[in-house]
Amino acid sequence: MDPYKVRPSGSSALSTVRLSQDHRIQRNACCRVVVQYRPSSAYDSAHWTTNTGMPVFNNNSSLTVGSRGPILLEDYHLVEKLAQFDRERIPERVVHARGAVAKGFFEVTHDVSHLTCADFLRAPGVQTPVIVRFSTVVHERGSPETLRDPRGFAVKFYTREGNYDMVGNNMPVFFIRDGMKFPDMVHAFKPSPKTHMQEGWRIMDFLSHHPESAHMLSFLLDDVGIPKCYRTMPGFGVHTFRLMAANGKETLVKFHWIPKAGTHSLLDEEAVVVGGTNHSHATKDLYDAIAAGDYPEWTLAIQTMDPKDEDKFDFDPLDVTKTWPEDIFPLQPIGRMVLNRNPDNFFAENEQLAFCPSLIVPGIQYTEDKLLQTRIFSYADTQRHRLGPNYLLLPVNAPKCAYHNNHHEGAMNFLHRDEEINYFPSRFDPVRHAKKYPIPSAVISGRREKVVIAKENNFAQAGQRWRSFDAARQARFVDRAASMLSDAKCSAEIRRIWVGYWTQADQSLGGRVAQKLQAMGAL
Repeated sequence: MDPYKVRPSGSSALSTVRLSQDHRIQRNACCRVVVQYRPSSAYDSAHWTTNTGMPVFNNNSSLTVGSRGPILLEDYHLVEKLAQFDRERIPERVVHARGAVAKGFFEVTHDVSHLTCADFLRAPGVQTPVIVRFSTVVHERGSPETLRDPRGFAVKFYTREGNYDMVGNNMPVFFIRDGMKFPDMVHAFKPSPKTHMQEGWRIMDFLSHHPESAHMLSFLLDDVGIPKCYRTMPGFGVHTFRLMAANGKETLVKFHWIPKAGTHSLLDEEAVVVGGTNHSHATKDLYDAIAAGDYPEWTLAIQTMDPKDEDKFDFDPLDVTKTWPEDIFPLQPIGRMVLNRNPDNFFAENEQLAFCPSLIVPGIQYTEDKLLQTRIFSYADTQRHRLGPNYLLLPVNAPKCAYHNNHHEGAMNFLHRDEEINYFPSRFDPVRHAKKYPIPSAVISGRREKVVIAKENNFAQAGQRWRSFDAARQARFVDRAASMLSDAKCSAEIRRIWVGYWTQADQSLGGRVAQKLQAMGAL
């Protein structure tokens, strides 16, 4: 399916109700709006024009008084050209600024209709167009792709029931469990406001107040901390969501993307060589592979849990700093994703591409996960700041199904409307409510309070993960953990706290980090 065209479902006759230069907006008998992208006349013409279509007979020389000037302000084309150029850059993403995009499809391979009424998962063989953005998290848009940093793994499904954004990372857990701390965490990980350099002491100082981060560090400081390329990088939904069946049955779920080519990473020495050769190595690898027909593929697998079992474990299943043990909750494959198209335009399909965990579809619902609850608000809010209040009208973000609402006006609303009715309900507009779909039915009650969750259990899974490494991998982890604490500005108190944390995760791990710090003269 062409990502910039929407074909109306059903056979209802369409009548044009509003026009704009680049989009034809149509409404069928059910008042569903269909958006079809159409190149503007500027791109159809054989000559240069201004943005308004006025012919430009000289795109090389400014309008001047005489051949030497000065330049006249009345040269509208010059002013427009410079003004447009001055505004070519939009605000950089605060996080995930550096990213690469590819397009393709998702295909259902296993029947999960007993778990969810989501239309795009309705039956094996069903395909849905997708666009995927891989990214680094902390550093700027032009930063090297070989830095030790979490990676974003975000998938936008253009379903028949609207867009569904599965916005995850390449690691299954996260540093913090409450979104209240997200701005502080990002500030600590970002370059210092004084030196504009990322400094380890700032990171370890902040995380020393959040012992739940030990599990995430067991991934970030492990060999998997620097992916070899995006094609061999796993993805995780991180959060726990709810699947809703047609009969209202609820199932807790975690999502996993498993690369068909296997998972591969770079060791520190390899990253130095690769990064020194090409700081965009992962972007190039992805683009070149797709261009050559070597299409990357991932299996989408799920872990499921009956909500009645939530309290049966020594951890909270909604806690993003925890994984669900696969021996208890095995991975179940449900589909595959193939990326077979490169972006047509980097700016339009990467920089203007916007993901929001709040974008779900019937059959998938949120949970009370505190970090997820804050992301539901903050992601859409940052996109409205970065791209404008009508960012969902941009072709790459717009749904490819029919849609109808009264959300209009405001900055960058490029759709022309000529209807008189912009309110609901109205006897002059036959639009109706959609068919009801199941939503969570659990009764929620409790006191208003600002507290941490009851089952923190901050260190058990971090220790289990470290003990699963072979001897050489354990040694590399100890070296990286000690290196993060060896910064001259890192206080003795912070080092002692982290030795204590690692000791609680595993007695041997804490002892070895302490020995390493002593050998470095840092403890």
